[in-house]
Amino acid sequence: MKFAPLVMMSLFSFLSGSAHAATELKVGDVAPGFSLKDDEGKDFSLDSRKGHWTVLYFYPKSETPGCTKQACAFRDSIGKIRALGAEVIGVSVNSVADQAEFKKNHHLNFPLLADDKTKVTDLYGSKMPILNMSKRWTFLLDPELKIQAIDHDVDPVKDADHVASKLKDLQAAAGKKS
Repeated sequence: MKFAPLVMMSLFSFLSGSAHAATELKVGDVAPGFSLKDDEGKDFSLDSRKGHWTVLYFYPKSETPGCTKQACAFRDSIGKIRALGAEVIGVSVNSVADQAEFKKNHHLNFPLLADDKTKVTDLYGSKMPILNMSKRWTFLLDPELKIQAIDHDVDPVKDADHVASKLKDLQAAAGKKS
């Protein structure tokens, strides 16, 4: 059984979704367009974000400890992020009702999108294998809706601060190119 540790590591990698597909989105790609219902049941289209920086973060499930910490950190950092001209958009495979309840319970001040059919989660490569949940991934989109950063290894507590810092760096670099 010398191969048992290798098999176990491969199985863990598959189940956790840490192995990345060859066709995954990359920095510089145009973010795939989509429309979903938000936590108020209204239609949200990614195209509506054209001309603005966007933080698109995928999270596994509302009301779980890590997802709650991440959402509350974004809530608490929203002023810094909006001062950089960006908006935070959360996406999970929860229903509109679940998203509304999560937003209400934690006084969240940004939209949550319901991807209960996993179409967008699949489109962004963020669906966990086997489980019907999103991986915890964050995408930073520029005003042209091009992907400027992707974080596959998100710390739910530190994600909001990391995003604010990364946005500042990306915008400074973009300003130097103009």
